[in-house]
Amino acid sequence: MSSNFVVNAYRKYADNYDFIVNFYKLFGLRIEKYRQMTVELMGLSKGDTVVEIGCGTGLNFPLVLEKIGSEGKLIGVDITDKMLEQAQKKILENNWSNVELVESDIAEYSFPDKIDGVFSTGAIQYSPQYDKVIKNAHNALKQGRKIVIMDFKKSYGIARMFTSILLYFTSPFGANKEYIERKAWKSIEKYFDHTTYKEGWGGFLYVSVGTK
Repeated sequence: MSSNFVVNAYRKYADNYDFIVNFYKLFGLRIEKYRQMTVELMGLSKGDTVVEIGCGTGLNFPLVLEKIGSEGKLIGVDITDKMLEQAQKKILENNWSNVELVESDIAEYSFPDKIDGVFSTGAIQYSPQYDKVIKNAHNALKQGRKIVIMDFKKSYGIARMFTSILLYFTSPFGANKEYIERKAWKSIEKYFDHTTYKEGWGGFLYVSVGTK
């Protein structure tokens, strides 16, 4: 899928995205639980600097800001202008002065040096250059700090019979066979010395952690 396709898809749904994402519950997926898990696994502290890859409308911002406090910094990177407009509304409504938004293709984004955490929830595999993104994140992280990726994958268990149904409902957002066959966790295992990997939701979802 092209970056233009992804941008156009999310532009169409940006205004109502926070509501639409609840459709996962119809399939038994409590996506908010995995979002929270992703943030928790970074092991953040007050004052940390964190980059979110594919931040969208900023649904994860409150979870991160609770960890890093007002003295920390959160950088949200996304390719879709309309999604960032929704994120900016959250920033203004909550008077967050320590959140920076960057409109960029994640493969072209230049990470700041010596950051404390990098994460992505259901976004990084939209980029065919996810390996490059993870390598760049590794280079930018401080020693001992983490990247955490939560994303979707092909299921090889009994749940695989539902693959076509799930792709049908998620295809408007660019989720296709190519997307779920990408394996970003393999790139984490390639660049990071210490890694963990866990599957959920019948094998359609994974959470991968890499510690530098």
